[in-house]
Amino acid sequence: MPGRSLDDLASRYLVPGSPDCPTFTEDTEWHPIIDGVGYFAELRALFDRAGPGDSVLITGLNLEPGMDLTGAGPGDDGYEPLADRLARLVDAGVDVRVLLTAALFSGSVPGVAIGPFRANAFAALELRRRPVLRGRVLLDWSGPGIGCHHQKIVLAHVGRDLTAFVGGLDLSADRYDAEPHDRLSIGDERWGWHDGAVRLRGPAAARVWEVYRARWIEAATLPPRRFMVTPVHWVEMNPEPFPHTLPPAPPAPPRPAPGTAVQVLRSFRPWKIDHFGMLYRRHWDVLPRHGVHEVFHTLATAIRAARHYVYLEDQYFYEVPGGRRRYRLYGLLRDAAARGVKIVLVCSGRKDPAEAGVNKFRRRVTGDVQRGVIDQLEPANRGNVIMHRIEDLTVHTKLMLVDDVFAAVGSANFFSRSMRGTDSELNTALVTTGDQVRDLRVRLWAEHLRTAVTDELRPHLEDLDLALGMWRPEWLPPDAPAGTWRMAGYPAGFDPAERVLVPVGPWPEPAPKPLRRAARGAARGAARVAESGARAARALS
Repeated sequence: MPGRSLDDLASRYLVPGSPDCPTFTEDTEWHPIIDGVGYFAELRALFDRAGPGDSVLITGLNLEPGMDLTGAGPGDDGYEPLADRLARLVDAGVDVRVLLTAALFSGSVPGVAIGPFRANAFAALELRRRPVLRGRVLLDWSGPGIGCHHQKIVLAHVGRDLTAFVGGLDLSADRYDAEPHDRLSIGDERWGWHDGAVRLRGPAAARVWEVYRARWIEAATLPPRRFMVTPVHWVEMNPEPFPHTLPPAPPAPPRPAPGTAVQVLRSFRPWKIDHFGMLYRRHWDVLPRHGVHEVFHTLATAIRAARHYVYLEDQYFYEVPGGRRRYRLYGLLRDAAARGVKIVLVCSGRKDPAEAGVNKFRRRVTGDVQRGVIDQLEPANRGNVIMHRIEDLTVHTKLMLVDDVFAAVGSANFFSRSMRGTDSELNTALVTTGDQVRDLRVRLWAEHLRTAVTDELRPHLEDLDLALGMWRPEWLPPDAPAGTWRMAGYPAGFDPAERVLVPVGPWPEPAPKPLRRAARGAARGAARVAESGARAARALS
């Protein structure tokens, strides 16, 4: 934002720093990575350099031991399963640790399709088949019984450099994708996976290490539990021996990063063990006893500060069990739209195939956005909100950009379940006086337009007023030619290979209440049945 100092921007868009959530000012390299092909290439490069005395720490919602970081599959030349790659690192003297999300019930019962918990239990068994990985893989079933550990972290201390990756990417084969997202398929139908992460170097990377260290210590001190392999074969979730601690973060010298302020943000509920209501509860040993909601407070602060636009990419813009109304952000989006801020929501055209139900989403705005944002706006302000789905693509990024000065990327979905910490989350936020957020916006919007960022097109995408018109024609400047962002050549250099953005709302009028909507649907169904019966009677007569 021209003319604003870094201190002004940090005080406006970030929560004030504290010992528990410090602000790293001009000393941390914050680099966004878009999609899995680039992400896995960076991991490969670091793993290839790792040697004696180095460390590689991994946690995620799920991990596939058989994936290859090059995208190769079984039978392809050079294929190396991730399990073998990690074992080779240990053989080279690298301290490798893996934390996998687990659950006591759904991790043991065959056929219970609730999350990846049972698959993770078998992934742990597969990793432990390599003798050098035994004691280096823990199943972490701490936290609320309804929740999970959703953080996605890879840390690599190689040589004297500490690198932290924070984002939405798990180490799974179907995350290996990139624009134009035509590598994957569901049956005979096209499918792609859009995702993102941030690479941190400097003191903020050491902060991520300490988050991982706390997670490892909490998992290592869980009571012994078993999971069912077969009805007659139960095994320990975390068989001894394994290290019960992790060394503190290695030195992470400052990196030159002028004009930037970075925070590492957590979400945790208060209880380490919270099962069977309040019958079995235990506080965290290392993590804050009352939980933390740093992601929620920072995103809320940034939305309140927005002056021009709020851009969100998320897998979900609807609520699921485990959230709470006080941690919902829809009201803040409504308030921003009411003061003229443009709200752009980008989400999936296809579900993650691991989730049950119809794979293709309907082309309509979600009910929570409709009721929580659009219905509560004056008619003149409803046009400040737009949602787009991307055809044949799972949008797994958890990303927010505000005013070209604020960016947040991580594992936290937009729903209140993540904000509350029912699913533990880790995000990283940046404010900057430079061009990093603008350049990230340009790259993302060009990808969704399926157009190359040429020297001719870049100035038009950098022009915020003009670029916002790609989402809604009414947002174009008055002097923009008709057809801008809708026809090749308008603006100059715009040459889309295909069109995949589908606007899906908002509905122009307030949506009826759920019970009223259900009653109207039932009445329409009864009318159709009656009409069908009348046609049958006429045919018989």
